[in-house]
Amino acid sequence: MVALSFLPAATRMIYDMGLQELLHGVTFECFPPALAEKPKVVRCLLEGHHYSSLEIDRIFSASKAQGKSLYYVDEPLLQELKPNLIFTQDVCDVCQIDTTCTHAAVAKLDHQPLLVPLTPQNLDDVYHTAVVIATALGKEEAAYEYLASLKKRTDGILDTLRAHRMPLKRVMLFEWIDPIYNCGHWIPYQVAQAGGIDMLSNPSGDSIVTQWERIVKYDPEVLVIAPCGFEVTRAKEELHLLTQKPEWASLQAVQHRQVFLVDFDLFTQPSASTLTDGIELLAALFHPALFKIPAHLTHKYLSLYGEKIMAS
Repeated sequence: MVALSFLPAATRMIYDMGLQELLHGVTFECFPPALAEKPKVVRCLLEGHHYSSLEIDRIFSASKAQGKSLYYVDEPLLQELKPNLIFTQDVCDVCQIDTTCTHAAVAKLDHQPLLVPLTPQNLDDVYHTAVVIATALGKEEAAYEYLASLKKRTDGILDTLRAHRMPLKRVMLFEWIDPIYNCGHWIPYQVAQAGGIDMLSNPSGDSIVTQWERIVKYDPEVLVIAPCGFEVTRAKEELHLLTQKPEWASLQAVQHRQVFLVDFDLFTQPSASTLTDGIELLAALFHPALFKIPAHLTHKYLSLYGEKIMAS
């Protein structure tokens, strides 16, 4: 079996399930252990550049309008690896190379590999993706063991919320800052499982540009800022685009010091395990009297106003 992953989420789940010996190539955006061990088959024209949020949005929008992709396959490396299985995606052509681009690259191979598109739309779909991946690798049982351990963690959060009859926190989670995008796909379900509700989100659908005026009227109790592809330190560089807005100080979340920057990989480009990490972190941010931040996640968030949550 020579499998390639053209999707960071698939790579992470393969590692989570202990199946990495079957993986022989990854993308430039996969997590560090994979990049240290596996060759990068998928690359991007923006690698090595430091663009602003607005510049990134404009570059991707222009590329999409022209029918072009900023991602490309290292074709000589692809020929050398001779894969018989490639995991790809059709959820977002902004974040990753899609199946269409992959088809064009593999068409030149002597032997055509099996392409397994992964297209989750909601949280259950992401969990099921683990089964699809493990089954394609001939290790289906590994997925069920993996998912059972994750379900135990999320069930514990829901049981605690119900036992205390906790009201839902009114939340807004940003997937992008400039322009502002709400959250979509599986993220609203993460918010819900953590004891919140994001009424500006788009469950099971794409995130979309959201006008600042709508956010002001919604007046969330908690703001979570997690731009796709940005870790906390990178997101902080552009936070002034929000804090300089005239209505910023009047928001309930700001007045109550409930504004948090969070690493993107707990929400976008996720694995089932990092989504579970995201739910655990959100639960502690929304309901700190009931939950503590897991110790391994304390570096994954920053309180804008210095309100640190106790770690477990």
